[in-house]
This record gives sequence, C-alpha cells and structure tokens, in this order.
Amino acid sequence: MQVEYGAAPLDLNLTSELCTFLAEMSFHDLSDAAVHEARRGVLDWLGCALAGSQHGTIAKLLNVLTGLSGGGTHSVFGYSTGLGLLDASIANGQMGHVLDFDDTHMDGVILHTSSPVLAALLALAESRPVDGQTFIAAYACGFEAGVRVGKSAPSHHDGGWHLTGTLGTVAAGLACGRQIGLDSQALTYVAGIAATQASGMQQNRGTMCKSFHAGRAASNGILASLLAESGFDSSTEIVEGKRGFARIYSVDSEVDALTANLGADWAICGNGYKPYACGVVQHALIDAMIALSRDHSIDPMEIETVSAQVHPGVIRITGVEAPGTGLKSKFSLTHSAAVAFIDRNASVEQYSDKRATADDVGQLRSKIQVQAIDSFRKDEAAVTITLRSGAQVSTHIEHASGTVDNPMSDGALERKFLDNAGSVISAQAAQQLLESIWQLEKLPDVGVLGQLCRV
Repeated sequence: MQVEYGAAPLDLNLTSELCTFLAEMSFHDLSDAAVHEARRGVLDWLGCALAGSQHGTIAKLLNVLTGLSGGGTHSVFGYSTGLGLLDASIANGQMGHVLDFDDTHMDGVILHTSSPVLAALLALAESRPVDGQTFIAAYACGFEAGVRVGKSAPSHHDGGWHLTGTLGTVAAGLACGRQIGLDSQALTYVAGIAATQASGMQQNRGTMCKSFHAGRAASNGILASLLAESGFDSSTEIVEGKRGFARIYSVDSEVDALTANLGADWAICGNGYKPYACGVVQHALIDAMIALSRDHSIDPMEIETVSAQVHPGVIRITGVEAPGTGLKSKFSLTHSAAVAFIDRNASVEQYSDKRATADDVGQLRSKIQVQAIDSFRKDEAAVTITLRSGAQVSTHIEHASGTVDNPMSDGALERKFLDNAGSVISAQAAQQLLESIWQLEKLPDVGVLGQLCRV
C-alpha cells in the first residue's frame, strides 16, 4: 500500500513567490504613502519603547539577560549598557510592547508589527550598518509578510494565538533577511526557519509574557535570517504546505492571500497608531467616555448606569472584569471606560497598578454594562449614561482615534513621541531623534537611532 508523506509537496509555490517579490523589490517601488508610514511607524514605536524601558517588567528581564549575554555592544533603549545582538532585540522588543501603546494593524489582521520588526532591524543595523532606504524597504517587507501570512490563516487569532508572537516572528525574519540582502531562495528559507519558531499564547494577556512575545519574535527573526544566510534550509512551502502555517495554525486557510495583488498596495499603509495605552479594540469606547465626560461635566457619583455597545470581539479580547494589576487593566474594557471618564485620559498612568485598584475607578466600573452588537465594527462604540435623576446622555463613535479611518496626525504623533521619549532621554536627544526619523531615508547609517536611545 502506498502511503503519501504528510508534508508531501503541493507545488503551489506561494511562499516562494512572496519571498521572491520581497527579495527583488526596492525602496523606489514603495509609494510615497508607504515611505511616510514607515517614518511614522519608527517615530511612534521608538517613543513607546523608550517609555516602556522604565517598566518594572523590563528590569526583571534585563537582570536575567545581562547575566546570560555576558555584556555586548548593542543598544538597550533607555540604558547606558549594551547586550549581545539577540538579547538586545529581546529587550527592546519587549520594551516596545509592554505598555500596549505601540501601533496596530487592523485590516483583517490585528498585529503589532513594529515591536518585533523594528527591534530586530535596529539591533541588526548595529552589527551591519545600513542606510535609511534599505531599512525602510526591509520594514515595509516585514509588514507585508506578517499581514499576508496572517490573512492566509483567517482563524489563527480565534485559536488563541497571540499574533505579535507568531506572525511577528515571520515578519521580523523576512524583514531582517531583506535588510541583509538575502536572495529569494534564502529568504524562502528564512520564512520556514522563522515560522517553525512562531509562538505566543493569548492566555498570557495581562502578564509579563504578552510583551515578551514581541521580544522573542524579534530575536527569532534575526536568528532565522542569519541561519538562512549560512545555508540553513527549511521547507519552501512553510505557509501553504499540507502541514504549513496556514493549515495547522488555523482551522481554515486562504493561502492565495500570500500573493494576491502583490505590489498593488502596501500593508504598512493600513497601520494604526494608539492614542491610548491599552488593547486597541477598546479605543472607540474610550473615545466615547472621554467625550461624554468633557461635554457634560458629570460627577461620577451621580451616574446610575453606563450602557456600552461594542463589537463582540471587544468583549472576547478585553473582558477582564476585575483587574488587579496595571497589565491586566489594559485588557479590561470596564476599567478603560471608567478611568477614561474619570481622568479624561487613557495613557500610561491610567494603566498603573495604582489606578487598576483605585476605589473611584472600581465604583464606576461596577456600573458599566456592556452589550455586544454584531453589526458594529471593531473600531466602533456607542455609550448611554443614565444619571440618578433619570436624565441620559449618549454618544456614538464611528471610528476610534488612531485608526486608518480616523488617523492621528503627524503633529499628534510628534507630541506622543516627545512625551514618551522625553520621560527617559534628554529633550535634546529626543528632538534629534525626531528630526532624524523624519529624514529617515536620507540617513547613511540607521544605527545612529539606537545610539540616540541610550542614556
């Protein structure tokens, strides 16, 4: 009896076709919009990473990595000391994601692309100097790869995987491979080496492990690119194969998404930026609560009930009812709603341990009732507040702040960056960093960005 091997070739050549495209594209193939989004992405992420460098989680991480790395020269953002290549990318990648303030792609795939990709590319740039145009092209390739692999596995997120860890590993690997100039065959091997390391579980939301996924993805991506460069091989059908990523990480697959309309548009242009330091699906609700608080000056003690309507996924992703820590509060839509109304903000301080357990936030949180509306988009919300007097006030948010349909301006991103970066590095260094990023494609050596992030 003839038995077909479980991973026998399908000869669809989709992973190879994607990697050939990524290997052969150039900076000049990118649209002006894609280049500008690359600048915006770097600016926003570096600010988030610098602010995140001071989180208690990072101190614990660095205590271990310093002992393992035995020193090194690669920049650790917000610190004067360095680490080895892989360890620096772990640290910086986790810094970028620990506050949940980093950018989010939401066009069919909810992915924090920049934390793994930029942490990997910037660390690698300190080992192998690279100019701004090459760096931007690699960053855009990482975005393209991560989003396309995600779209090939539509129920990947529903299965409990944390996409920043899984897709982020593939994105970081292919971005690094592109940055060091690998050919299409080697880049195809990068995809396989990266994907076989892909991991990250949603069960770890609200813990130190969630942001660790981003750091590990960055490190695994660098490793994948360097192994492929040395001749390490992998399956050339790692996404579409019978036992490939799209088949085993998802109950359904759409492998044609890997190559559909390649070059017609760029995934990086679908990136969104966060005005609030928490899970992005809560942002429309936060917008609504801040607007009602500002417009009506209501004493929270006079509130009888808050009725909120959101997309069902918001409840599924951020349904923590009684967060006991700042990290868990980032995934509590009732906490986000309450603290946004009281503080009229939802930045780093609003997701501290102190605010997560504050009496005033807890009292309002208990009055909030949330209803799932199937017809709502993930960036849509409606809120009605009923007062003890019986009076009501309401608002409806069509698109959350920071999304593609309601984007943050360059000026708003600058203010966010300076606020985040200025809490760690000098005002002069922050301004120099900002100016360098807006001229990113003209930089002869991108490694200077990491140096400016040291203290």
